Amino acid sequence: MSSVLYDTPGPRAKRRNVLLSVVFTLLLALLLWWVWQKLDDKNQLEWNLWEPFTTSEAWTTYLLPGLGDTLKAAAISMVIALPLGAAFGIARMSDHAWVRGVAGTVVEFFRAIPVLLLMLFANEFYVRSSMGISSEERPLYAVVTGLVLYNASVLAEVVRAGILSLPKGQTEAAYAVGLRKGQTMTSILLPQAVTAMLPAIVSQLVVIVKDTALGGVMLGFTELLNSRSTLAANYANVIPSFIVVGVIYIVLNFILTSFASWLERRLRRSKKSTGAVLGEDMVEVNPAAVRGTFGTGENTGGGGF
Repeated sequence: MSSVLYDTPGPRAKRRNVLLSVVFTLLLALLLWWVWQKLDDKNQLEWNLWEPFTTSEAWTTYLLPGLGDTLKAAAISMVIALPLGAAFGIARMSDHAWVRGVAGTVVEFFRAIPVLLLMLFANEFYVRSSMGISSEERPLYAVVTGLVLYNASVLAEVVRAGILSLPKGQTEAAYAVGLRKGQTMTSILLPQAVTAMLPAIVSQLVVIVKDTALGGVMLGFTELLNSRSTLAANYANVIPSFIVVGVIYIVLNFILTSFASWLERRLRRSKKSTGAVLGEDMVEVNPAAVRGTFGTGENTGGGGF
C-alpha cells in the first residue's frame, strides 16, 4: 500500500528487508546467549538468588512499598506539571510582551537546569525553610518540586509547539465568527492540539516516572530503585534484583504508553466527521447575520462585496 511518504517495496526491497530481519534476529539471539553465559559463569542464575521473588516478603516489604512511592511522586508531579506547563506554553504566545518575557524566562531557565540539581536545591530549601516539613516527608517534597519545575517547562514547549502546528486558518476562522483570543484558545486550538501533542506528553510522563529514581539515589527517597538496594543487601542478589526492577519499570511504562495510544485513537475517532450532508431545510439562516456580513444599507450599485 503506497502513500505520500511510503512506497510499496518491490521484489528486491522485500528480499533485502527479509535478509536484514534475519540478521537482526540472529544478532539479538547471539547477544542474549552471551548475556546468559556471563550470568551463568558468575552464578547469577542459581535458584537461591531468585527464590526471594517467589515469596510475599520481598514484595510486601520492599518492592511494592517502593513502587507505591514511585507512583505517588510521579502522579503528584504529573497533576501539577501538566496544567502548569499548559499555562506557561499559552503565556509564551501572549500578545503582551511582558507576559511572553516572564513566561519565556521561567521556561528557559528551568529547562536548562538538570532535574537532579533542581531536586538538590529544593531539598536544601526545605531544610533551611520554616515550612514545618518533617525529615521523613522532605525527600518526597524535593523530588516532586524538582520534577514539576523541570517537566512543566518542557511541557510548556510541547504545548506551544502543538498549538503553533495547527493551520493558521483555524485562528482566522475563529476571529471571523467573533470569538476572542481566550475563547479561540480554549474552544478551538487546544482541543485540536491535544491529539497532536499526546505522544510527546506521554513520553514526558514516562520520563517523570523514571526520574523519580534520582531522588532515591541522592536524597534517600524510598522509591522502587532505592527499595531494591535494601532488598539486595538483605538477600545478596544484586543482579537478579536489578533485572526484576527493570522488568517492573518496563511493564509500568508499557501500561502508560498503551493507555495513551488507546486514548489517542479514541480522540481521533471522536473528531472524525460523520459525513452527513445537510439539506436546505436543515439549515437555519439568521437574516441579521447576513445583513451584518454584506451591509445593511440599500444597494447603490457598489454591492456588499
